[in-house]
Amino acid sequence: MKESKEKKEKGEKKSFQRKKMCRFCGDKIDYLDYKDLVTLKNFLTERGKIIPRRISGNCAGHQRQLMISIKRARNIALLAFAEER
Repeated sequence: MKESKEKKEKGEKKSFQRKKMCRFCGDKIDYLDYKDLVTLKNFLTERGKIIPRRISGNCAGHQRQLMISIKRARNIALLAFAEER
């Protein structure tokens, strides 16, 4: 309780973080295509890992579709499984 009073006295504000919205729901995209490499690469790290839902802000359904699309693109060699060091 003392900490909250001290913060108010110093004039520090609480940081507000906006809720992440699913990019695909906002654009009303129903199907993610595995051939759309530009979109898929936005959800991969430099090492080739899929970015998790809590970081990307995708909804559960679109995150599943994204995962399947990335795996399909990897299997037919459109995307690399891992980047070279």
